[in-house]
Amino acid sequence: MIHAQPSKTALRVALRRAAHQLHDDKPLVFEDPLAVCILPPAQRQELTKIPDKSRKPHSGGLRAWMVARSKLSEDLLAASVAKGVAQQYLVLGAGLDTFAYRNPHESVQVFEVDHPATQLWKFECLANAHIQTPANAHHVAVDFEHDSLEERLRASGFRFDQPTVIAWLGVVPYLTDAGFRATINTLGKLPAGSQLVFDYALHRELLSPEEQLQRDSMSARVAQVGEPFRLSFSQDELAAELKRAGWILRGSLSSDGLNLRYFDGRGDGLRLLGSSGQLAVAEHAQTEL
Repeated sequence: MIHAQPSKTALRVALRRAAHQLHDDKPLVFEDPLAVCILPPAQRQELTKIPDKSRKPHSGGLRAWMVARSKLSEDLLAASVAKGVAQQYLVLGAGLDTFAYRNPHESVQVFEVDHPATQLWKFECLANAHIQTPANAHHVAVDFEHDSLEERLRASGFRFDQPTVIAWLGVVPYLTDAGFRATINTLGKLPAGSQLVFDYALHRELLSPEEQLQRDSMSARVAQVGEPFRLSFSQDELAAELKRAGWILRGSLSSDGLNLRYFDGRGDGLRLLGSSGQLAVAEHAQTEL
């Protein structure tokens, strides 16, 4: 992202989560009562005035992707809390994510991590929407490529001795190898039972010719706003990277698996397209404090 400016892709993600609340059929896959009101006024007005814009197939596929990854992360947290495991929820690259402000788990501390410029912009959005920050929500400003995530987390009150569910959404494809490894090494200090959900991109050569063209088009668009794609994996490469930091890859969900889980039988046609993006679920099996 461009230094000292909030993430433009974070706004696009928030717009798609909000569009799901307004324009897709009930029942919604992912209910977020704050998704619309947290948007800046201009985007909120645009979203309510042009509902047919969200019905385009490609736009619908991207919206389904944003919805599915948020739903999976929050489902994983709910299941961990129900088992009496998770005590913290860590949102890396939070953008305009609203979970911390509608958190139904009073005992769970929520830590939002984001670039300082994006976080300041979010504070403005929260204030304009009159959304209060609860006592169990914490904001941690971090530049993933330059700052120490561990130092910033510890300073905010985050506990590395407590089981944690981590949602790391919309970040990994934009990182360097060094940025990715530094982050998973830091997260590798969490205790056994901690879980990690993140999205990643498959190598371009693993995609069909049509999907390669789609990837190229999206890559060009995000590069134009100063947030280029940098990082991709094969599933085997990803599993090996995670293993080095003490994580076990429990699953990698593509569009087929996510469509079956969340979008099967919907009458509005909302579903994921292609296999470029993958959602990884990993569990930490070591205790390193």
